[in-house]
Amino acid sequence: MHRPPTAEAEVADELAVVRPGLVPRYAGELPGARAAVLTRLWRGLAHEPLPWIARRETGREGLTLRLADGRRLRGPRADPYATGAYVTAVRLDEVVYDDPARLMTELAVPHSAVFAAELGQSVASLALSRAGRGDHPEEWPARDWEWEQRVVDGHPFHPNCRSRPGFSVAEQLAYGPEHGPVVELGLVPVPEAGCVVSGSWPRWLREPGRLVVPVHPWQAAHVLKRTGGERLPAHPLMSLRTLALPEGPHVKTALSARLTSSVRDISLGSVAASAVLSDFGEAVAAHTDGLLRITRTLGAVAAGSPDLAAVLRESPEEYAAPGERVVPVAALATTGLPGSPAWSGRFARLALTVGLRLLELGVALEAHGQNLLVVLSPGGDPVRLVYRDLADLRIGPARLARHGIPLPGRLPARMVTDDERTLRRKLFGSLVGGALAGTAGSGPALRAALESAVPHLPRTPDLAALLDEPLPAKALTLMRLSPRTAGDQWAELPNPLRYGSR
Repeated sequence: MHRPPTAEAEVADELAVVRPGLVPRYAGELPGARAAVLTRLWRGLAHEPLPWIARRETGREGLTLRLADGRRLRGPRADPYATGAYVTAVRLDEVVYDDPARLMTELAVPHSAVFAAELGQSVASLALSRAGRGDHPEEWPARDWEWEQRVVDGHPFHPNCRSRPGFSVAEQLAYGPEHGPVVELGLVPVPEAGCVVSGSWPRWLREPGRLVVPVHPWQAAHVLKRTGGERLPAHPLMSLRTLALPEGPHVKTALSARLTSSVRDISLGSVAASAVLSDFGEAVAAHTDGLLRITRTLGAVAAGSPDLAAVLRESPEEYAAPGERVVPVAALATTGLPGSPAWSGRFARLALTVGLRLLELGVALEAHGQNLLVVLSPGGDPVRLVYRDLADLRIGPARLARHGIPLPGRLPARMVTDDERTLRRKLFGSLVGGALAGTAGSGPALRAALESAVPHLPRTPDLAALLDEPLPAKALTLMRLSPRTAGDQWAELPNPLRYGSR
């Protein structure tokens, strides 16, 4: 029976044409990439509320999942906070699987075929990313984009950590930050009269009667069908669609491709609200005694469609004093600093102090490892935080009112809620289950960091919920297997402060 080529084989064939010298390294990285994606998938199978898993049984030999159809899936105990690749194979009844795409195909649950294809793409793209990465110099980077390009493996917990459907191998090499390219952004002039504009669009991106919109070359080729014109060199950041311009500002471009879970466009509503949100973010950050700074949005424009839009914002480097470094939390693992329990405790204390203070005021940050950055002293101590991209905040009007803070107007309705569960999920799921867990690297290490931080935090109802309740986390696997369900879905992970206790 003829089977279609796998994503791994397709990438190998393309690579043989565009970069043949990289083929042996790519092949060598495939086993580790399969294990990394399988580990992330096993986390989801072990902890998320998947309707076709009837029961979970933990024993001395590991974890057994009893499926609703009577089959049994066996693997190691799943640490929900572990990064890396500790799951090399699992057993479905009597058959061993080391390939997450083959496993998901064999499970044959609703919508598994599409997800299996995504897993295959994630493995192949991750192997390509690891094969193409450069060696990191021992000294720390001098520029913000150099830190971003150190993040090779993508999301620490998402099975689709490196899935880039719609990108050829040549495009991944040309645009993926881990490959260290310089990306030539297109500059598209559009009539100003038809644009939604927020903030101050700079003079150097203006012409008489027209605004000039920076466009990602993938978007120009595949969505806008535009070629030619002026070009602007830029360095891609870890989100791929946001890039550092030569003079320092960052530009967030429209990129209508599915990255990790969803298509991340720049909606007209987010463009219209960007200046208001920027001012609001600065105002609430002023309540943190200098521990948090917000990167200001300089200007945003949409030319009548999310497909042709851009946002300019400050570089986080603006908030570093001489000798300091501003490091995305996702890149902290490349510094070696989290290997010190004392350092991890100090970082957790700083992050939770800021996050809980803003939550008390009524602002829940989406503080995962990409949005959240830490300012390090010349000696490597965490001294304050920088937060960027305010589009996914959740804001509670009642909490704001209790502190005399006015609710800004013109906010997208999805951002405004007084539901305490929603507010806590947003912060705890991203900060504790995302940024802190990804930095710690395991449940025991996360527990130690939190135990060090908690005695120094103010006793609030939000802290009590963090201490006493399961930790909310986005159900990333369930969401990929539920394409008709809109919005986030959630899992409840074991409380990290009780991790390993029996």
